Amino acid sequence: MTPDDARSRGLDAWAAFFETLSPATLDRLPELTVAEVRFRDPFNDAHGRDAVRAVLAHTLDGCRDLRFTVTHRLYAPDLAILRWRFEATLPAIGRLDVIGTSEVRQAADGRVSEHIDHWDSGEQIYLRLPLLGAPLRLIQRRLGAAPPEWPGA
Repeated sequence: MTPDDARSRGLDAWAAFFETLSPATLDRLPELTVAEVRFRDPFNDAHGRDAVRAVLAHTLDGCRDLRFTVTHRLYAPDLAILRWRFEATLPAIGRLDVIGTSEVRQAADGRVSEHIDHWDSGEQIYLRLPLLGAPLRLIQRRLGAAPPEWPGA
């Protein structure tokens, strides 16, 4: 197997891991990641499998009807990009439907060494919080170029 084959298989396994994420699948982290794996999203920066497992377990505990769908995979010599859709229901927020991307770096054997998520937590979370949302929407209107009558303004 070539390094590219290993990376491709490793990325496919990583994408499938998220698409089937559950408390039971967390036991697959050792086969899918290096020991010192890093996982970062807008709320977490976890280093090591135990910390990554804790972040993912917290996500599973806090979300109902959670579903990841990986829609695209892009490869570069030293990096892969996953584009995904995350759907879930959060108690204080309601239904989320987020499109995001992840930068994924891999070891030569295809295991994930770094996973960095990029998505708009401001629009999807902060603007929807009861006490924080109203002042943030006011700031957004004042800083933006869109007239107030535009949708989403």
